[in-house]
Amino acid sequence: APRLYFALFTIDQFEYDGCDNCESYLQMKGNREMVYECTSSSFDGVIAMMSPEDSWVAKWQRIGNFKPGVYAVSVTGRLPPGVVRELKSRGVIYKSRDTAVKT
Repeated sequence: APRLYFALFTIDQFEYDGCDNCESYLQMKGNREMVYECTSSSFDGVIAMMSPEDSWVAKWQRIGNFKPGVYAVSVTGRLPPGVVRELKSRGVIYKSRDTAVKT
């Protein structure tokens, strides 16, 4: 399955720490299977963001409310349909960062 991530971490970091921005929705901490389903090692470009609320790049990338960190500009892959449905049922709108896929 494709792995999709925004923040640039290793698989072990996602499994150990979870996701600073989405842990309450994806519950990757301690769940390697979920980490593999919801992350990707295929991405283009990086953004280092220290002050998301003040960054025009963060606004442009729609990540101004994310935690400070290093993020991919675009990611190859999509979340599995079941995960997207679960997010939608919780009122979370999933926007793919895959520039090859129309959303």
